[in-house]
Amino acid sequence: MTPVLHPALPLLLVATLTFRALRRALSRLPLPAHVRTDPLRTWRWHNLLVSFTHSIVSGIWALLCLWQTPEMLVEMETAWSLSGYLLVCFSAALCLLGYFIHDTVDIVISSQTRASWEYLVHHVMAIGAFFSGIFWRSFVGAGVLTLLVEVSNIFLTFRMMMKINNAQELLLYRINKYVNLVMYFLFRLAPQVYLTKFFLQYAGQRNLGGFLLSILLMLDVMILIYFSRLLRSDFCPEPVPSRQHKDKFLTE
Repeated sequence: MTPVLHPALPLLLVATLTFRALRRALSRLPLPAHVRTDPLRTWRWHNLLVSFTHSIVSGIWALLCLWQTPEMLVEMETAWSLSGYLLVCFSAALCLLGYFIHDTVDIVISSQTRASWEYLVHHVMAIGAFFSGIFWRSFVGAGVLTLLVEVSNIFLTFRMMMKINNAQELLLYRINKYVNLVMYFLFRLAPQVYLTKFFLQYAGQRNLGGFLLSILLMLDVMILIYFSRLLRSDFCPEPVPSRQHKDKFLTE
């Protein structure tokens, strides 16, 4: 087992340095006027730029993997392809371990732990789930299907960036909020329901399947919480935002 683990260590280092370099490069881009006047919004804008890039790469890659190997939708435990395996490795090492660890440190250093605690929990659960695809070479199909959520994240992250820039009155924001809702159903809720049904029926009796099922059920709860926030924020907003919710853009 030891030789298998060794390649992950330099990969973790490369991933962390890669996303540090990416964040530094993106931070040099011009900031919207409303964002650069507020350090908190500036911090969040930079994080969202990295997340936006990650979502575009992983989301499109996941769609291509399923198009090339459609049996992953049925044989989620045993179906395997080189592209799908590399995607899981990329997401676990480069994005989850590199970007998420960097993001976690960034949240703590920026004193946003209370506002962003759910992101920290999500990072820990996601890292644990993807280990099965890397080290046991199983459930690669389930990992690829899980990464369809990144397609939804493209529109969700774009929505959050527009909110930070106080652009909710633009036509583009109003169009995106409906597109975002559709994408949330298609690429976040629907795959999550499909995965939960699969693991409840077939994987719950196995040790690794039980571990993944427990993570999946916790993610189900978090996704429903996010969905309720999304509906409340975009379709049932408060007439006059309270002082307590002035920084809601951090989590909604």
